[in-house]
Amino acid sequence: MTLATRPRLRLFLAVVLILLSGGPLVIALASLSGHGHRWVDILAQFVGPALVAATLLVGAALLLRSKVAVGVTGLVLATVIAAGSPQWLPTRGWAAKEPGFTLYFANLYVGNDDVETIARSVEDANADIVVLIEIGDGVRPGLDRVLADYPYRTSTPRVEGGAGPSTMLIASRWPLTPRPIELTHMFAVAAEVETPSGPVTIGGIHLTRPWPFQYQWAQIIQTQGLLEWRKGVEGPLVLAGDFNSVSSARIGRMIRSEGGLIAAPGWPGTWPSFLPAWAGMTIDQVYRTPDIALTRRRVGRDNGSDHRPVVVRMVRSAGTPAA
Repeated sequence: MTLATRPRLRLFLAVVLILLSGGPLVIALASLSGHGHRWVDILAQFVGPALVAATLLVGAALLLRSKVAVGVTGLVLATVIAAGSPQWLPTRGWAAKEPGFTLYFANLYVGNDDVETIARSVEDANADIVVLIEIGDGVRPGLDRVLADYPYRTSTPRVEGGAGPSTMLIASRWPLTPRPIELTHMFAVAAEVETPSGPVTIGGIHLTRPWPFQYQWAQIIQTQGLLEWRKGVEGPLVLAGDFNSVSSARIGRMIRSEGGLIAAPGWPGTWPSFLPAWAGMTIDQVYRTPDIALTRRRVGRDNGSDHRPVVVRMVRSAGTPAA
């Protein structure tokens, strides 16, 4: 390659990097817009992967030593970070100096029948409360193995779903009282658990997939029903579920603004599990009321599902009197 062609190649590669950065930029702008249109909302789900892509583009621009490409891709990266910050950096609250509790949530995937892998994942989390959804027929007979340390349980009836029949369950080391949560067109389970932080209502939620996989109003209708149920819950509340939406997109904004709930941090991602967690999307969420503080959130050990489990440590917020 001659000296004359090298500058041209560098220029060509710089232009390619700048053009490629348009993808992450569009996703970031869709998220920042707060617009609820179905196409905009679909794009807003991909802020996590956009962060990875933007970071790689900046790295490539730095290797190319193109000031223009570095400037453009760096600006795009900053825009993506701004778009994702509500999802990745929510408030954690001030934790009271008292015992808290650890919660493990997992969408097991209805076709997953690997009881031993699920049991190892639950054991590794060493949680106090376990919330499981999409428990298929292959796992149900092995639940006593999976939940050997959780004597208090409540579950939904076996219901037919798109991928097959399944149930949902809340299990606890401490006594619990089932709470009615019959919501139209969605699966949910709830209980009030006697934690060291006092009684806490725990909800397990599974929203449908977004448009275009379902009709465009499906998630909104389900979320409206959930928010109506939430109005009748007094005291601390934790919702853990597969919301099929990141917390900074339309459904997450509804839950945060209308439900007064705070999302746990949304990174690293939970789906799909075949990707590295840092490249995934956090559609498996844990939301809490402000009277509960979050001290830790992490992704749990693989359980054989296409979703990674989420493990959170929570305690009553400082200044909130015990129930």
